[in-house]
Amino acid sequence: MATESRPSYDTVFYSIFPDSTLSTTALQSLHLEILNHISPHISEYIWQHDPFSLSISTATASLPHLHGKLRFGDNLEDEWFTVFLLFDISRAFPNLSIRVWDSDGEFLLIEAAFHLPRWLKPENSDNRMFIRGGHVHIIPRKSLLNPSLADSLNFLINHDEESLTGEAVQNAIKSRIAEYPERAKRNMHNVRVRVPVLVAQVLKHEPCFISLAVEGFYDRDIDTMKYALKMERFLSKGKEEELVLVNVKMSRAMYAQLMQQTFQGPKCYPMPSRSGDVAGYVEAELGMKIACGFEMMYWQRKKEGEEGKGSTWSKYLDSLQKSGYFEGLIPGSKEYKRLMENAEEYYRKSNLFVKTSEMMSAPVKRIDEILALPHSADDFSVQEVPPSDDDSWLYSGEEELNSALQERQKELELYNLKQKNKQKPKESQDNGGPSTSTDVDDFDLSDIAKTMQAFVHKVSSYKGAEVPENSDLEEVDLDVDRFIQDMESVMRRQGYEDTSKDVDSEEGSSSDMEYDVSEDGTDIVEEDDGEDTFMHSYEDALNNELKNTTLKKSFVHANEESSKKIEGASNATDLDMDEDFTPVDVDLNLVKNLLNSFSSQEGLPGPTSNLLGLMGVKLPQDANKGK
Repeated sequence: MATESRPSYDTVFYSIFPDSTLSTTALQSLHLEILNHISPHISEYIWQHDPFSLSISTATASLPHLHGKLRFGDNLEDEWFTVFLLFDISRAFPNLSIRVWDSDGEFLLIEAAFHLPRWLKPENSDNRMFIRGGHVHIIPRKSLLNPSLADSLNFLINHDEESLTGEAVQNAIKSRIAEYPERAKRNMHNVRVRVPVLVAQVLKHEPCFISLAVEGFYDRDIDTMKYALKMERFLSKGKEEELVLVNVKMSRAMYAQLMQQTFQGPKCYPMPSRSGDVAGYVEAELGMKIACGFEMMYWQRKKEGEEGKGSTWSKYLDSLQKSGYFEGLIPGSKEYKRLMENAEEYYRKSNLFVKTSEMMSAPVKRIDEILALPHSADDFSVQEVPPSDDDSWLYSGEEELNSALQERQKELELYNLKQKNKQKPKESQDNGGPSTSTDVDDFDLSDIAKTMQAFVHKVSSYKGAEVPENSDLEEVDLDVDRFIQDMESVMRRQGYEDTSKDVDSEEGSSSDMEYDVSEDGTDIVEEDDGEDTFMHSYEDALNNELKNTTLKKSFVHANEESSKKIEGASNATDLDMDEDFTPVDVDLNLVKNLLNSFSSQEGLPGPTSNLLGLMGVKLPQDANKGK
């Protein structure tokens, strides 16, 4: 069985959908307009692996669109620069809906994870997140439960205001690209290097090929290292080859990949003496890595035969024929010639923008063309080479990393605080809440029992006791009379249970009579019905049964603790216990068990601290622990 291949871990994918279904010619026009619009941003940018590109997709006849993918490798700047370009396109062309994702899925939603609605999860996020009009849009669940791509696109066209996300989500994502395109320019690094003339010739004509050289060097293995040992293509004269000084522009990620790896150059390479010009040696060493990278990349790709698989025009023409562009017209007819002329014009214009992509896919052929041109070392000796950019950023990244981590930590703390305030019991909000002091002497253990009772009495289900925010409220058909009868029944039972626990309580009642209020406000007395009598008899029988077991020894009883001091209670015996099965002190047992569990955590995270944390209670650490 064929399995669907997973997307590459370092590749970003994007699709651009126009509001109306466009013909192939109209899509071509849109394609050129978009490329013209973003050209100023990408003309001087050096991509880590693949350049930003778009192509026409007709795989889905009902949804013709533009799409592309970009492998960013170790340079995340390329991915976020791509996101910036997509936002910029959406602002310039408001009638477009854009999707972007990578191997992690909807990574823009991951970026805004602390601000998303609670219902949005990875399993229901398909076809929900879009970029439109320069903003983030999320298809609401209440509008489309399981949307298809076509459903979501139609919703965006007709109800785009309903899908517009809140300010928090917008800011979380837009802040990530706020510094572009200036940040993309800062990501470039210019450096002086000494390289063989042939390498300088290639970089003179195609500066973007530096990414291929860095990739060849950084991803080298035993097989490709064999090519670097001989240097047959870029070092034809061996040690007699003259090195020339040139300026090379690359991304900071590329520069780091070259500088941070120790590499012993081949014996045939003309390296200058280290004891002489130190700066010159560093420039030559960096140039040697670039030259070896070119050599390994060239022969590896030549071996794989990635070039020469047919011209791009042939592939383009074949795709037009398969998509029905010529509409079954006879070749040579007037209409056929007109469509062919339009296709050729589009190809010529778009080729100016996708030239970089073509060169990257067939570099060997292009390198051979460049090296066939006349060249000499004198071509480079007369040019003035500016000094290298400051590379202190390479050694001061810790500060930037710490700043990013602190920002994430702040987001996490704000999110946790928000959740804590949501889950804090109403009693805590009204009365100041349970004590969270770290002073053991000031900590009131009774707060734990009170908070637990408030927590348990919240509306709950099998998913937990937290009431979801912004729940979709549906109209409820309430039978008022039936509801009042049910409430009266529950309250009568609850009142009986409460009074049976403490018959001497001032708030309790020793009577078996329960009171209700009539419609005119007068008190009505009702005697316990047969069900209450049965429950009382059942409780007595159950107590007698349990009295003959050892189960009572595992709980603390009401009169047991009242007759003993708290210290040494764990060593007390049952000699003074009443033979009757006395009531269990629920609150005391709860607190005792929670404290024992908390103590066993020994200061580490655990179920007790997590549970109490949800209720807004922070237990103090034992100051005598470990002494």
